[in-house]
Amino acid sequence: MSEPEHRGDLDPLSWADTAVTYDVVAERYAETFVGELAYKPFDRDLLSRFALAVGPGSSIVRPVCDLGCGPGHIGAYLSARGVDVVGIDLSAGMVAQARRSFPDLQFTHGDMTALDLPDGAWAGIVCFYALIHLPRSRVPLALAEMYRTMVSGGGLLLSAHGGVGSLHATEMLEHAVSLDATLFSLPELVELTEAAGFAVTEAHERQPLDEELPTQRLYVWATS
Repeated sequence: MSEPEHRGDLDPLSWADTAVTYDVVAERYAETFVGELAYKPFDRDLLSRFALAVGPGSSIVRPVCDLGCGPGHIGAYLSARGVDVVGIDLSAGMVAQARRSFPDLQFTHGDMTALDLPDGAWAGIVCFYALIHLPRSRVPLALAEMYRTMVSGGGLLLSAHGGVGSLHATEMLEHAVSLDATLFSLPELVELTEAAGFAVTEAHERQPLDEELPTQRLYVWATS
């Protein structure tokens, strides 16, 4: 990725089309990141504990959703630990890559701010680094949809980049793109999650690894 330009919050009408960028980079992104959990012990531990918590309540009828699934590796990690999982992503290119990488799992196209699903459709939701691709003013819409589509007592696991304002990149994985990302503080992410109706049970922040973009990593675990 190009050295991201730090900005303040943008007008939502000026926000770059995330799906266009990820359609362009989907194949290279999958090649680069589908195995990233191998060098992320904190993430693996958190996801393993989440799988133990939500797995017993998941089923084919009411699975856990990997929302903003990208190439599908987060959902696949949960599935390997006994969780019934489906993935949803805004980028058709990413959905195609996820289906190619994990043909035994179900991946579909969808918009996290307007999910075409009934109330209580999910036993839980994991959403890794997807909220960042919404303007800050639209994040509450996505969290409200997560709350609406989750069963009472379901688990939510979020991750995001830490910081102030937003980032803008013009190159990603050797492709010219236009990509915006919202940065959060951990207290802000907790507050937004609680405002949507969730009860936060864990909140964590860690330093970036050498292989990662140099931003703080934020994690919030909550129940509905």
